[in-house]
Amino acid sequence: MAIYLVEIFDYDLVIVGSGLAGLRAAIEAAKVGKGKLRIAIIAKNQLMRPHSISAEGGSAAVLYMDEGDSFDLHAYDTIKGSDYLADQDAVEFFVRQCPVDILELEHWGIPWARREDGRIAQRPFGGHSYPRATFAADRTGFYEVHTLYDTMLKYGNIDKFHEQFVYDFLIDNNTFRGVLAFDIPTGEIRIFKARAAIIATGGLGRLYGYTTYSHLVTGDGLAIALRRGLRMKDLEFVQFHPTGLVPSGILITEGVRGDGGILRNAKGERFMEKYAPSKKDLAPRDIISRSMMTEILEGRGYKGPDGLDYLLLDFSPIGDEKIKEKLSQVREIGIHYVGLDPLKSPLPVRPSAHYTMGGIDITTTGYTGVTGLWAAGEAGCISIHGSNRLGSNSTSECVVFGKQAGGDSAKWLLSNDKQVNLSEGDRAYAENFIADAYKDKGDNDPYDIKRELWKTMDRDAYVFRNEKDLTEGLKIVRGLIERSGKITIAEKGNVYNQNLIASLEMKNLVELAEVVIYGALQRKESRGSHFRTDFPKRDDDNYLKHTIIQKVGGELKLSYKPVTLTKWKPEARVY
Repeated sequence: MAIYLVEIFDYDLVIVGSGLAGLRAAIEAAKVGKGKLRIAIIAKNQLMRPHSISAEGGSAAVLYMDEGDSFDLHAYDTIKGSDYLADQDAVEFFVRQCPVDILELEHWGIPWARREDGRIAQRPFGGHSYPRATFAADRTGFYEVHTLYDTMLKYGNIDKFHEQFVYDFLIDNNTFRGVLAFDIPTGEIRIFKARAAIIATGGLGRLYGYTTYSHLVTGDGLAIALRRGLRMKDLEFVQFHPTGLVPSGILITEGVRGDGGILRNAKGERFMEKYAPSKKDLAPRDIISRSMMTEILEGRGYKGPDGLDYLLLDFSPIGDEKIKEKLSQVREIGIHYVGLDPLKSPLPVRPSAHYTMGGIDITTTGYTGVTGLWAAGEAGCISIHGSNRLGSNSTSECVVFGKQAGGDSAKWLLSNDKQVNLSEGDRAYAENFIADAYKDKGDNDPYDIKRELWKTMDRDAYVFRNEKDLTEGLKIVRGLIERSGKITIAEKGNVYNQNLIASLEMKNLVELAEVVIYGALQRKESRGSHFRTDFPKRDDDNYLKHTIIQKVGGELKLSYKPVTLTKWKPEARVY
């Protein structure tokens, strides 16, 4: 093992993350910069393999006002779905920008599905008044990533870095100066000196053991931002997608229900009729997930492995030809992972951790408040999702606000002559950070800590929460944070050191878990995805506000921020 700084790169803009938001930001920065900016995009995996490719169902946009849809309806649906915690000015901006960016993808070559009249097809999604989910079979994220990547290749001033583990940012006096990373294949330490950066690292889904997220999504950008004193907004709101495949948690798209699929309990009943009489299986995700867990807890589910009791997703109303045409990937998943063909059998499902409504507190342009630093996509919180996101709004968000962050950062760079200098102290810090991680500090195993974290979050911060469970969960997580500083990395080599990566990811996750549970404990109400059985009602008088958490001197400091209301006053959510 040898720890040494090999290379220092010099860029105007570094984009950390190569999912939908990162790719769209890179394209827009290159367009606005008109070849004058040196841009780098850094991926933890290969650039073509971000978690965004697992998005299946669609991207929301109002395309057919001539058929009755409108921006106001999309905004209202989003705000109502958010349980009125979304900032309404941001939502109004978002819904007007969605069709612009969806049609831009069309011009760049994405194969959107078509109606018989030749127009772009859209499928119904939960909580939406009209079919708005613009889709490409059940591989929407895959095609969006490929389209954006191919478009990015047109710009010669974007350098691409694969398999880089970003472990810190250089920030001094509230000013960004660079990104610290190591090259996973070689272990070589790198400093990306830069005048500006965009954090597009996604959410924190691997806090949970049962989740739709890939193993890549460990909250790296969020954890670095937290440690660097940035404001975290609304991290207690974690979405649980109703249809995670048991036992893996892999996503079964909402498009199944949009195309006619039905959830059934062990009695064969279409139980959503009693919880959401109008929307039924296309109610918002928080309502369906709670309804499913109620059915399971009251004994109307099926016994599953490792305590993962489940319900059934019935494909039979859809029809075989439609499944083959529009849901072929879901069919492959069922056959491959549980040996069940949706043409012949329902699939076992239960709510699975799926999306982070909160994130770094940002403006609609993605600005974080730190000079030279922006965020976009799931890593940021504007907030357009509030306490519950509507399906198909997230991929649209990544494209819309990735574009905004890329454009705004490029404009700032063109108008600003700020220069970045590195010191010997920066170089020493970059090396010492990793050297310190390799030191034997105790007998704790990072994989054991991660498994204990998953068990705790799945039990104490799941669909139903209460004071007792959250308090116990917070105690356990704080113990895990202490243990995370007393570990030994068994593998000491530089090349593809998965032990080192697991250790750093684990530390990121346990620190973020503390924020999630702490915020959930302080929010003594039920709103959207955050349901407290000891406080089962929404409390607008005391909690119609955003939770803001910062780490100051190693301690979490909590405050609140008003929600922006424009046209829509909070009312009861009825579906």
